Amino acid sequence: MAAAIKRKIVVESAEAIFGLHWFVAKGDGLFAEEGLDVEIVRPKAPPKFGPDDPRRYDHHLVNSGNYQSLYDERKCDGYRSCEWGQIRRTYDVKREGPIAWKRSPVVCQAIYVRPDSPVNAPSELAHKMVGVQFHQGSHYATIAMLEGFIPREAMKLVHAGTAAERYEPLEKGEVDAATLAEPYITLAEKNGFKKICETHYLGLENISPDLEPEIVQAIMRALSKAVKRINADKRRYVHYLIDEMPEKYRKQLTPDDFYLPRLRHMDIAPYTREEFEYASEWMKKWDLVPGDASYEKLVANVIA
Repeated sequence: MAAAIKRKIVVESAEAIFGLHWFVAKGDGLFAEEGLDVEIVRPKAPPKFGPDDPRRYDHHLVNSGNYQSLYDERKCDGYRSCEWGQIRRTYDVKREGPIAWKRSPVVCQAIYVRPDSPVNAPSELAHKMVGVQFHQGSHYATIAMLEGFIPREAMKLVHAGTAAERYEPLEKGEVDAATLAEPYITLAEKNGFKKICETHYLGLENISPDLEPEIVQAIMRALSKAVKRINADKRRYVHYLIDEMPEKYRKQLTPDDFYLPRLRHMDIAPYTREEFEYASEWMKKWDLVPGDASYEKLVANVIA
C-alpha cells in the first residue's frame, strides 16, 4: 500500500535518456511508495539560431543554462545535466543549489555522418560543421572526442539544437555531422548513418537545499530502486525514449532495435573532489568555465 502523500516535488528533465531513473521511479509508483508526489516538468525548447546568427557558432554568446532555466526561476526543486554542463550551470545560476550527487545514467553520445558522407574517421571532421547543443553534453563530449584528432582551430562546432533536434539537420545535410544521444543513435544506425566516434560520460544532479533531509532520503530510495529495475530489464523501459520522439521518427523504431549495453545506469554516488578537479581543469583549458570554479563553491554532496 502506498504511503500517504506528504510532499510535492517538481524536477526538471529534458530528454528521458538523461533522467530515465526519474521517469521509471514515477511511472512504476516508486515515488508514491515513499509518500512523494513527483512532477517531471519539461523545459520549453528554445528557438533555433539561424545560419547568420553569431550565437550559432560561438558558445560564449549562449547562456550556459541554455533553455533549462526552471530551477533559477524557482519552478522546480532539482535538475540534472552532463558533468561539465552541471559544473558550468552551478557556477552561473543565481539560486543556491550545489551539486548533490552523480547522476545514475552514464549517457552515450556519438558523432554521426550521413551514409553518403566522405568522412570516415574523426580526423576528417577538421573544418566540418558538427551539430551540437552549446553548454550541454553534446558540446563538451564532442570537444573531448575530437581533441585527440584535430587541433582546436579546426573544430567547427555549431549550435544545432536539443538532442531531439540535431538529427534532422544532419538528415537534411544542413550540417556535415552531428553528435547524437539515444534514441537518435539507434535511429541513425537503423538508417545507415556512419558512426565516427563514441563516448560515455558522467552526469550530475542538483537539488534545492530547501528540501528536508528525510525528503532527500526518500527520493534517493525511490531512485535506487528504479536503477535496479532498469538494469534488470532495460528493454522494458526503452519506450520512454521512443515515446517522446516526433511521430515520423517514433514509428521507425521498436524496443528491439536498441543495443542495450549502450544504456548504462550506475548507483547514485557522491561526486568526488578528484572527479571535479579532472573535469573542471579540462573545462578551464578550453575556456568553458571561469578559472575560480572550485569544489568548495560548487559541490555539496548530500549522500555519504
